[in-house]
Order: sequence, then C-alpha cells, then structure tokens
Amino acid sequence: MTVYAAGVICWREAGKDIEVLLVHREQYDDWAFPKGKQDKGEFLQETAVREVEEEAGIKVRLGRKLDIIQYKVGKGEDKFVSYWASKVSKKAMARSKFKPNKEIAQIEWLSSQEAMSRLTYAHDQKLLSKVIEFHENGELETRALVLLRHAKATPRDQWSGEEAKRPLLPEGEKQAKRLVKLLDAYGPKRLVTSPWTRCKDTIKPYSKYRKRTLILRSQLTELRSALNPKKTKDAVEDLFDQKASALLCSHRPALPTITMTLASRAEGPVKSSILEATTLSPGEFVVMRFSVGKKPRFVDSERVSWTVK
Repeated sequence: MTVYAAGVICWREAGKDIEVLLVHREQYDDWAFPKGKQDKGEFLQETAVREVEEEAGIKVRLGRKLDIIQYKVGKGEDKFVSYWASKVSKKAMARSKFKPNKEIAQIEWLSSQEAMSRLTYAHDQKLLSKVIEFHENGELETRALVLLRHAKATPRDQWSGEEAKRPLLPEGEKQAKRLVKLLDAYGPKRLVTSPWTRCKDTIKPYSKYRKRTLILRSQLTELRSALNPKKTKDAVEDLFDQKASALLCSHRPALPTITMTLASRAEGPVKSSILEATTLSPGEFVVMRFSVGKKPRFVDSERVSWTVK
C-alpha cells in the first residue's frame, strides 16, 4: 500500500535571513517540518494546510511547490510526501494556537542555519537547502495567479438558449463546490472572471465562502477573445499591477490568448508549463507564482488536477 502525505516549510523574514518552523515529535525524538497523512477524499494541498494547523496551530496559505519526497515506511511501503513553502504572516502568528500534545511536544522557530543543524533527516535538509536558495535568488516570496477553466457545462448541442447563459451541469456544480477548499489552500483574493454564467457559477461558491466580490471582465469571454484578443491581453496584464494574489476564470477558446500573455513574463520550463495550460480540463487550474518586486516574473507553475491520491 502506498502512503501519501503532505507538509509545509513555514518561513518568516528575520532581517536578511529567514526563520523556519520545526516541530519536535517526542515519540520519535526527531525534528522535522509539519506534515501528515492524507485523509480519504482530501487533496494533498488541503492535507498540507490542515496538518500545519493541527501540528503547529498556525493557519497558512500555500506558497510555491517545493518537491515530493519518497522513502520507505512500515513493511517496505512507499511513502510520498508533497511539500510547499509558506510565508507566515504576522497576523497568522498572532492567531497561532499551539498546545503540546501526544504527537508534537514543541515547536520552534530557528534561523535557516540553526534549522539545518537541528533537522533529523537528510531529505528535510535538502528541502531546506532549496528554500534557502530560493530566498537568496529572490524567488521564495511570491504571489499566486490562478488560471481556472470553468467547471463542466451543458454541452453546446444540448443548449438552445443564449450562449452566455449556458449553465453548468450538475457535475459542474459539484465541482464548483468542491473547488472551495482546494482554492482556499492558496487563498486568492482578487477574483476576476468572464461574466458568462458557467464561469461565474464556477467561482461563486468560493467567493461566497471568502466573502469576496466577483470582478466581471467581458474581455475574458470566448466571444470577445476571438473578436479582439488585444482587449483580452490587456485584461490579463492588468493583474500584474495588483498587489493581491488573484484568480482568473475563463473559457477554453480564450486560453491560448491568456496563456501567451502570461507566458511573456516567464522563461524556460516555467514558460512551457504556462503555455500548456491551454489543455486544462473543466474545473482544472494552474497556480503560477510570480516574484515580488519592480519587475514581477513567474518563477514557478503548479498544475492542479482532479486526481485525488
């Protein structure tokens, strides 16, 4: 039996250095990053966020994806642990509620080098080395831009009404509701969408949950994208000037223009992965991480599918 788990390297700024959060498990007498096994029906992103709150008493939003660590447990079973990096805000720290328990005896914030010495396992040290490298290159602190294709809609040949009002299928409505916790793991704040029904209804459950207003942009409809792609490009580029993380929901026919616009701010494999987002399935999305600075650029891209391990 294969075991799936997820964890987070929580970090915060400490002058020119960073501090990271370690947890001490008394049962194993080890120091590691918060992590835990995936619950049934749970996405790994949700697992990561839940485990940090359960083990360290801190609510986080996922930053860039780091790696998947594989090792053997029990009677030779394979264990895969997916890790993300997350910056812990002062507000989250003020609300933290850690209490020692049977699993976690204590938590401690340590400088990157102190943490390197304290970590018990080599694979955790390798993860921390990657985090340190990202920080030194100005690529650790990022903002999220989520590109989402609307959930499953009624087929065109089964709809005789106005195209802009073609609704989601019952399956699509279930997808929209299921997206709430998954999107919340990343916490996009600025919600930009095509005003057509199938896009709005994909985002409504999340917008209601987070009490955020939907920002409607007609330039993101498939019709406007076909008639005037420059307007679509302008609407996408407007997101680069915003300080908050964002979500953009649109249609498959508009994805080529959208992804080409986004990819202009990326290079190499990251650029290629953004361009591949033209193949997003209904309800699928890609989380692009762009650097914080005068000239923001994408430094990472993570595709999120509907496969639950």
